[in-house]
Amino acid sequence: MYLAKLRLDGRVAVVTGAGQGIGYACAEALGEAGAVVVVAEIMTDRMQEAVSHLKAKGLKVSGLVLDVTKSADVDKVCAAIIKEHGRIDVLVNNAGIARSFVKAEDTSDEHWRAHMDINLDAVFWCCRAFGREMLKAGRGSIVNIGSMSGMIANKPQEQAFYNASKAAVHHLTRSLAAEWAARGVRVNAVAPTYVETPLTKFAMTDMPDVYKTWLEMTPMGRVGQPDEIASVVHFLASDASSLMTGSIVLADGGYCCW
Repeated sequence: MYLAKLRLDGRVAVVTGAGQGIGYACAEALGEAGAVVVVAEIMTDRMQEAVSHLKAKGLKVSGLVLDVTKSADVDKVCAAIIKEHGRIDVLVNNAGIARSFVKAEDTSDEHWRAHMDINLDAVFWCCRAFGREMLKAGRGSIVNIGSMSGMIANKPQEQAFYNASKAAVHHLTRSLAAEWAARGVRVNAVAPTYVETPLTKFAMTDMPDVYKTWLEMTPMGRVGQPDEIASVVHFLASDASSLMTGSIVLADGGYCCW
């Protein structure tokens, strides 16, 4: 009974930014659980490589190029998925950026706007488009990738723009969850700690003092791995979390305990 709730057989899952890192791990996790996975990625070569690797593992997967910052593009891709598969059961809003180490007073309009465009606006465009299809069907699970940075202000890097964008994702998650709960669509978010991905690798290898601070401020004394976040996403996407909506699930190695 309980293990069966984690299965996603026959369901269609869309993962944005699934060409690498956490997104790729999420696509892999959902595929292993039986879902038909659509890798939605802005970079064609990265998308094709991810699809190739996942197919080689025997997973049911396809790929589409998607610029999540363009709402018309999101609507077009959503329509294409519905035309091909007839349904959308799971959406993982993973695409995002973090161009940190910029002081608030030095943050340009363009830098601020870039983070809001990708980390916040795009999440809403995807929730709106794919959520409409879920609402029509009376079922669906959306999982947004937030961040512990939406709950705390990070040290030592300056990144007010990133923190603000992720805090907004958390509240958007709660707001949509409240609106859509009675109509069968659940909306939750995962708030990860620092995770070893191409986005953070540079700091881990080239900024020893920064990396040392990250570890010292984390009770577990380590960063996370993409599969550890993907496991939480899988749980939230599945019926195992059927009573959960509007939840922001910390996966932070204890960082926010201190």
